[in-house]
Amino acid sequence: MTSHCAAQALLNGSQIAKRVSGPEGTLTILHALDIQVHAGEAVAIVGPSGSGKSTLLGILAGLDTPTEGDVELLDQPMSSLDEDARARLRAGKVGFVFQSFQLLPGLSALENVMLPLELTGVADAAARARAMLEKVGLQDREGHQPLQLSGGEQQRVALARAFVSQPALLFADEPTGNLDSETGEKVIELMFSLRQQQGSAVVLVTHDHQLAARCDRTLRMGNGKLETV
Repeated sequence: MTSHCAAQALLNGSQIAKRVSGPEGTLTILHALDIQVHAGEAVAIVGPSGSGKSTLLGILAGLDTPTEGDVELLDQPMSSLDEDARARLRAGKVGFVFQSFQLLPGLSALENVMLPLELTGVADAAARARAMLEKVGLQDREGHQPLQLSGGEQQRVALARAFVSQPALLFADEPTGNLDSETGEKVIELMFSLRQQQGSAVVLVTHDHQLAARCDRTLRMGNGKLETV
């Protein structure tokens, strides 16, 4: 395996803190965290429910903003970008897989996979999306809408959508959380196979220790801090 020290840092979070105000006063979810992810590296973030894992993932991906600290994604400081600019930065370079699949219900499997390509103006979006659906074994389901697909099939469509633009970095939040163990195992095999083919880095939030064990590094979240496992 290549040394990640020599590889480029795709993601650099320094002194990330997140506080929210509630009826009980101010709640600190994240305490001055540092995290770095290099090209091609798979990093798992584990920890109990409510420990701030998904909050951290949202901040690292630029979907949420920290109370303090800085995130650099693909060499761009997120704090200097507005929401539209962050979306443009992610387009075609960052993929997402969520526990709840997040497919658009009115679109077919093919149209869902085409979406990130169309947003970046790729000319042969349909052909590339079809090839990707074939890779995840769903070429026969391209006309089906999400509700006509099983949970495992929906997550495979979500994987196809995430990888179709060959992202440098993939964020996955509990990707097997809504699947039975056998289906989850197949989805994991598929995700790591696609990741290997494309050389994408992965940041993964999971409760699944087998899934975490597939990654290069595991970080544990506890009391709003990260430690290496």
